[in-house]
Amino acid sequence: MIIRKATIADLDGIMDMYISCVKGMIANGIDQWDETYPNAEVIKEDLIAQTYFIAIEKGIIIGGINIDQKQDPTYLAIDWQDKTNQFLVVHRLAVKAEYWKNGIGKSLMLFTENLVIEKGLNSIRLDTYSGNPKALEFYNKLGYTELGTIYLKEGKNEYYCFEKIIR
Repeated sequence: MIIRKATIADLDGIMDMYISCVKGMIANGIDQWDETYPNAEVIKEDLIAQTYFIAIEKGIIIGGINIDQKQDPTYLAIDWQDKTNQFLVVHRLAVKAEYWKNGIGKSLMLFTENLVIEKGLNSIRLDTYSGNPKALEFYNKLGYTELGTIYLKEGKNEYYCFEKIIR
């Protein structure tokens, strides 16, 4: 498996990966995402900003992650441990359903940790849906600390904010 920065040419493969991931989530009773999000317009913005990375195996996009420094305004209410504001934010981490439990998500998160180090930053911030027990367990196992809750989407439960100090 390789991880690289995605390009506009990767958009269709990325969306195929999200369709698979969302179907898998819904089949497991997780209503975090649906056919409206993540959508091609949001991913295209990530690609234009050059902040989206993909995991590829045998020419197939099997995972993806957006990594930038943009945090939702609701993040300002969280008492983050890293007071330096030298962080990266993870958005839209996803893995094609048939590749779940193969360590792809973990590899993408370790890739993010390495980016923090390369850029001379200190931490990673993210949020995940309270109705996604698999993601909650995943981030806990990777050493992330839950620091509070935010509300991002009308009609959805709360999202938990996590942080990991890298250096």
